[in-house]
Amino acid sequence: MPSPHTDLPHTDWHALEAAQALVRCGVDPRQGLDAAAVQRRRAEHGDNALPEPPPKPLWRTFARQFKSPLIYILFVAAVLAVALDHHGDAAVILAVVLVNALIGSFQEGRAERSMAALRRLATLRVRVLREGQEQVLEAHELVPGDIMLLAAGDAVAADARLVEAAQLQMAEAALTGESVPVGKSVVAVAALTGLADRHNMVYSGTHATAGRARAVVVATGVHTEVGRIAGLTERAEEPKTPLEQRLEQFGRMLVGAALGLFVLVVVLGLWRALPLAEVLMVAISQMVSMVPEGLPVAMTIALAVGMQRMAERGAIIRRLSAVETLGSTTVICSDKTGTLTRNEMTAIALWLPGGRSIAVEGIGYTPVGALRENDRAVDAAEPAVRALLTTAALCNDAELLPPEEERGAWGVLGDPTEGALLVLARKAGLDLAALRLAAPREAELPFDSDTQLMATRHRLAEAPRRVLIKGAPEAVLRLCAPADVALVHAARAASEAMATQALRVLACAVVDDDVLDPGADFEGLVGRARLLGLIGQIDPPREEVKVAVAACRAAGIRTVMVTGDHKLTGLAIARALGIARGEDRAVDGPELERMGERDLHEELPQIAVFARVQPAQKLRIVEALQARGETVAMTGDGVNDAPALARADVGVAMGITGTEVAKSAAKIVITDDNFATIVGAVEQGRVVYANLKKVILYLFATSIDEVVLLLLALLAGYPLPLAAVQILWINIVTEGTLTVNLVMDPPDGDEMRRAPVPRNDPLVDRGMLVRVLLMSGVAVAVCFGWFAWRLSQGVPEALVRTETFTALAMCQWFNVMNCQSASASALRLGLLRNRWLLGGLLLSVLLQLAVLYAPPMNTLFHTAPLPLATLLTLLALASAVLWTEELRKLVVRARRRART
Repeated sequence: MPSPHTDLPHTDWHALEAAQALVRCGVDPRQGLDAAAVQRRRAEHGDNALPEPPPKPLWRTFARQFKSPLIYILFVAAVLAVALDHHGDAAVILAVVLVNALIGSFQEGRAERSMAALRRLATLRVRVLREGQEQVLEAHELVPGDIMLLAAGDAVAADARLVEAAQLQMAEAALTGESVPVGKSVVAVAALTGLADRHNMVYSGTHATAGRARAVVVATGVHTEVGRIAGLTERAEEPKTPLEQRLEQFGRMLVGAALGLFVLVVVLGLWRALPLAEVLMVAISQMVSMVPEGLPVAMTIALAVGMQRMAERGAIIRRLSAVETLGSTTVICSDKTGTLTRNEMTAIALWLPGGRSIAVEGIGYTPVGALRENDRAVDAAEPAVRALLTTAALCNDAELLPPEEERGAWGVLGDPTEGALLVLARKAGLDLAALRLAAPREAELPFDSDTQLMATRHRLAEAPRRVLIKGAPEAVLRLCAPADVALVHAARAASEAMATQALRVLACAVVDDDVLDPGADFEGLVGRARLLGLIGQIDPPREEVKVAVAACRAAGIRTVMVTGDHKLTGLAIARALGIARGEDRAVDGPELERMGERDLHEELPQIAVFARVQPAQKLRIVEALQARGETVAMTGDGVNDAPALARADVGVAMGITGTEVAKSAAKIVITDDNFATIVGAVEQGRVVYANLKKVILYLFATSIDEVVLLLLALLAGYPLPLAAVQILWINIVTEGTLTVNLVMDPPDGDEMRRAPVPRNDPLVDRGMLVRVLLMSGVAVAVCFGWFAWRLSQGVPEALVRTETFTALAMCQWFNVMNCQSASASALRLGLLRNRWLLGGLLLSVLLQLAVLYAPPMNTLFHTAPLPLATLLTLLALASAVLWTEELRKLVVRARRRART
């Protein structure tokens, strides 16, 4: 077969007729490629992917660790140490810098690998025709000659020539800059036609906004238009999240405070007539202690761990900012079908003109079940029944899939609502394949979420140009003939009665003679349709959702249902799930349209269900909630949901039913379309934020006690209680082994009993300040008290410094246990729940013992071996930090019990 890339110039596919393009590609549009052809073409053309940017070399990642004001300060300290002939101190400082860079490189590499793994989970998937069967593939598996199937919301993964198109509209802004969707057709255009005017081509990187099509792939990978324009394919670096920016600002404030501290220490040291070199080294070390060098690494780890944990629970994070925003969510606007319910639509009730009600037996997609009227079997061959079911089966884009080895049950390919109609037709004995063969589709108006209608034209023996219509009852009834007023009223009453039973209702109608030409719309059918009946479907609520909704309510999060169903159906499901209670009510699209902004703002707290809403109205709902100060998570799956998903604080796309456009606009994709997964992601977002606050508390407390200890010694006329290298050891090694592991803390268990995190929540709030003052105050009292007492006993200064240094390190060990929870006892939590923190603590203890008892370390860090009795005494004294905080937590828990 000639190669699509070499047989014809790249720009001339649009100049060929569709049939010529198919011949040139060597493919049958009704069969697609066979396995041998796919294998041969993949070997020739490779994967359908753009070249990945080369991985960052290890040396560059390592070098980037030195681009920090903190590192610059340490280098200055090392140079100063050399100048003052303190070569040992300089070696320690440079070793600390090297270890810090190695740890940072390792953690950054781990975070990047995690992100790459998550990107692979969110890969683009496409529908193709191969060997006569529709298949869903990953985009990189496409080869030239594949027949690609497109519908509204599908993203295009390769350049392709259209061979069939029905009302196809494409959004090509990413490629051509055209701001509005472009209509497409199969008609050939001139060879010199510009890219934006090639209306018979679809291009990689664009997406369908309406209609359906088949197209033959003519270019993949680097041969696509996007592949030729390198600038469009460069991966932009994700901007810093608001929390990252606040942390940077917080860090800059601390750097300013550190510079002030440096000046203060130097002034006090000169006032005390201490040696200038020693004062300068200690001043620089204290300045380093004020800079939260562990915070950026902890931030990276916290977000990466949070994303991994969410992915394990079925939530794929596409935007880093979503992790932090989830913890602030106050309202979740959720779709009903498949998210709050099982997405196993089953037709269980029919209504026919004349008031006949027919029950349908059987649940699920297995086409077994009888039709009964007043407990009597109904003959499906009755003209009225057959006409209704035939319309439901033919005006339908789904496929009913029989059981296979890997799929033990019947399934549906396509929309579950349409799948349920096919199951209904099979239960009535209709042969779907024979029916489609006998009444081929000749034209169509694809389903439009704005009109809530779909129409197809078929050639039937009794009616050569019959138009079949299905859609929302109110939309279909609007098309019915004016003479059928009584029938319309009766159908509307029957529809509302079915909706109150939590049924999703569809209406079917026919127009007996219409050409349904390209460019036609539903307005041309108004007043001409003949109603065939109503079909009621049920989608049972998910059992776990009721628990999740209750958890949301306890967490201060309100759930609002936004559905395309009738408002009575939506309200019935909402009450069953606990979303609607008491005076809560439902509002449909027309009611919402009539509401002014002030009315909507005032009534929002009482509206639990928005039903029959247009996509543009979803955007209005999001903006109205945000205007009330709410942080909104919005779910969506359709192409028209993209604006609301992008506008919401957290856009959540459905991984199973969601279109690629919706996924691209969302910040999170949930793989199981389950509301409970969203709630789990919210909980994990709170865990991430809480763990970051723990780290901030720990770093703040440990920095304060070092500073106060030094200033007290200078003001009280004592010698310096710590050597410069000892301060650096505590800041970089003792804290470093604990900080990055503290963010790995598992959930405390009460995250969903707390109020949502305010968007402007201060990084250090009043409660944290109280804890900092308490923990630092006790640590300073222990260390300074011991230091002063031992000096008064005439103990050598070097030994006292070693004891003070060790006591301070021990206080940090107890402090990290304190920071695990603001109210739960550290003794009850235990370190075993966070094996990373336990490992870090054991490493810190071993390193401290090495500093005390290894002779080379004694020389470098100016330490001396301590007797075991002294160590145990210091450990007992340092534990006062733990016992004091335990007492505070006991008071907090007692007050909480008293309030409840």
